[in-house]
Amino acid sequence: MNQKNHDGQNRDGKSSARERLQAQRAKERTRSRRVRQAVVAGAVVAALAVAGGIAVWVSSGGGSGSTAGDDFALPKQASDGAKPAVPVGAPGARSTLTVWEDFRCPACQQFETGFRPVIHELQDSGKLRAEYHLATLIDGNTGGSGSLNAANAALCAQDAGKFRQLHDVLYANQPPEQQDRFADKTYLVKLAGKVPGLVTDTFTTCVRSGRYDGFVRKSNAAFASAGFRGTPTVLLNGKDLAQVKGGQLTPDDLKKMVLDADKAKTSGGR
Repeated sequence: MNQKNHDGQNRDGKSSARERLQAQRAKERTRSRRVRQAVVAGAVVAALAVAGGIAVWVSSGGGSGSTAGDDFALPKQASDGAKPAVPVGAPGARSTLTVWEDFRCPACQQFETGFRPVIHELQDSGKLRAEYHLATLIDGNTGGSGSLNAANAALCAQDAGKFRQLHDVLYANQPPEQQDRFADKTYLVKLAGKVPGLVTDTFTTCVRSGRYDGFVRKSNAAFASAGFRGTPTVLLNGKDLAQVKGGQLTPDDLKKMVLDADKAKTSGGR
């Protein structure tokens, strides 16, 4: 064998080895992706509503696993106890919408986008009171602190009477799940600038110091121990809306349920 052929075979051998290595790595990436997709598929339930409805996704995960001690700051008008929550709407409303959510959760953003107009209408007419419980599932699933920091910022806005406004701004500007943009507190303060009158020295200090991190962690611990499947978990007067109409609930359906409950309680003399 001459040197030229020998060198050519060496190059071919190296090329083949490199190709085999690349192929093996590609297989491993594919396998990894399939495993991740299988985990997600096992943890995500998707039910596409028809007739003008929206897609309702339930994203599940173990959360951050962090808990809070008994000592933590309480936002104005927020409820303490085993399941900390922020109330929005008329206290005397006959129907209560309980929402467990995560500001980084794409499913929560999808729910908020589709149902927000009806929820606002019912809240503003005094027929619905919402209780928002904040969780940090995405932080726990993919890493980061955006769920925690965004929730803390929303609670800082609660002190200023502007929870609902910042809540909606955060969902309207939600980054892709893998991009932990909400971890940046400067960015959160910038987004808060979209809410007139919210950004003050007090608000900014609250956001930067993580004043309500303990409250959020306790809320997340309550979510983890409650046995819910994922976020968003939405209940109307204690009834899980994911179980209504086979998970194909529309905003109009929600409105009808609230109005029907209001009529029933009114006719009952309550």
